[in-house]
Amino acid sequence: MKFAPALFGLLALALWEAAVRIADVPVYQLPGPIAIVGAFVADPVGLLQALASTLFVTFSALLVAAILGAAMAMAMSASRLAQAAIQPWAVALQVTPLPAIAPLIIIWVGEPFVALVVCATIVAFFPLFANTATGLASAPPELNDLFRLYGANRWRTMALLRLPAALPYFLSGLRISGGLALVGAVVAELVAGSGGFASGLAYRILEASFRLEMPRMFAALVLLALAGILLNFGLGALGNAILRRRGPA
Repeated sequence: MKFAPALFGLLALALWEAAVRIADVPVYQLPGPIAIVGAFVADPVGLLQALASTLFVTFSALLVAAILGAAMAMAMSASRLAQAAIQPWAVALQVTPLPAIAPLIIIWVGEPFVALVVCATIVAFFPLFANTATGLASAPPELNDLFRLYGANRWRTMALLRLPAALPYFLSGLRISGGLALVGAVVAELVAGSGGFASGLAYRILEASFRLEMPRMFAALVLLALAGILLNFGLGALGNAILRRRGPA
């Protein structure tokens, strides 16, 4: 069973290659897997360097989103006034389409790398914020009462009860936000690339599409897909390791 995804992928690639050869599809319309691999082999260093640039933006944004999401969720958990002030703006940020505001952010921030991180952070923020807030509210009421009975103040209860209860929720949100941070980085790079800022794998995709270099464009897309898969599994493994190390709640 564990080899099923790989076998399915190989079968799909074989059928794809056979289909484009039998139908004689032009490479500028739909390249086959062999042409895509050839495009990667022709410039592995350039594509991998571009991927590294995109991943640097992704991880930077994920770190910022984790800090901001956890901090704002804690503030909401500690104060109803903070909850009333923060929650509507967090929801508004979630539903705002990034392509609509990315050009403005790039203009306002000025520094391209920082602007890309801000854009990716906006996309990655909400799952971490919402999951952490849910986790902080998940502590059993009887334990809250017990802490209150023994005179624990609000911040001691937060540190010893609510934060440990929220850890699995936070790690789950981190795994979701990892993929979203990558999506946000790619969207921001596409916007920045159309404005002349050449950085990241998304710009390579944009450049290849303008030149009708479809195999190169698909090679970059495959790298992004593989990076997303590895990022998801890596964050999942990290979360599982942390929870195992912590032991039973």
